[in-house]
Amino acid sequence: MKILVTGSHGLVGSALLPALMADGHRVLRLLRSATPGTDEILWNPDANQIDAAALEGLDVVVHLAGENIAGQWTVAKKARIRESRVAGTRLLCETLSKLDRPPHALIVASAIGFYGNRGDEKLTEESAMGSGFLPEVVRDWEAAAQPAREHGIRVVQLRFGIILSAHGGALTKMLPPFRFGLGGRVGNGQQWWSWISIEDVVGTICFSLSNETLDGPVNTVSPNPVTNAEFTRILGGVLCRPVIFPMPAVVARLVLGQMAEELLLASACVEPAQLRRAGFQFKKPNLEVGLRSLLAPSVP
Repeated sequence: MKILVTGSHGLVGSALLPALMADGHRVLRLLRSATPGTDEILWNPDANQIDAAALEGLDVVVHLAGENIAGQWTVAKKARIRESRVAGTRLLCETLSKLDRPPHALIVASAIGFYGNRGDEKLTEESAMGSGFLPEVVRDWEAAAQPAREHGIRVVQLRFGIILSAHGGALTKMLPPFRFGLGGRVGNGQQWWSWISIEDVVGTICFSLSNETLDGPVNTVSPNPVTNAEFTRILGGVLCRPVIFPMPAVVARLVLGQMAEELLLASACVEPAQLRRAGFQFKKPNLEVGLRSLLAPSVP
């Protein structure tokens, strides 16, 4: 297949490209700075610019670009989080909808942030939207893909959970204090964390390329979510370190503000219902096995 990828330098994109090329696909990248005569295509979402002619004849587009949500959510940061997802997706999808030879599928990054803070409720793709900044961002992010859908393109919106990778993301930020024996639960630890290994993220994307049964929102999470307390206990066990230094909720809110409220302290027990129905086989469905695989070089 001829596949275009945005966000190719990000956590998911950098793991996905080698897998796609190993499978024999031709991979093009949509970049803000592209080299002429290569498989790089220029776009600038901020200026509403994209090389539409270069998008003709693609088989699939995988759209992963978006501002990193980590950090203090200032007014400016929240604007970048929203606009990088909504405006970029809208520009891409409106362009695809006008092509003479559009791709047959568009795989778009999304997030389980759509569900908000839901306690112990079991959440599937049929569950209603939650309340807060992240649910509103995800709602508008997914709606921005509508022009592509209306043009007959199959749109798969992968609602990623907490992606575990040894090369970036949440896990690498957690590791330093845990390795020094300073890790512990956040708040009361009873909030559900729905996670997925980077290997299964890549596997889900590859599975979505030609699986026609996948359409619309797809919860991209392990079938075995854990509470924050379980997560920290298992991580400490894998690293052979104690987990006796909890971060009280009030401290998390003081240090990280709204990001702590909607990410670290929010509870979302999410089930990968669509993936299960489609027959996707997870390679790392178990948290301890997944962490040991990711951290093998540094685990005693």
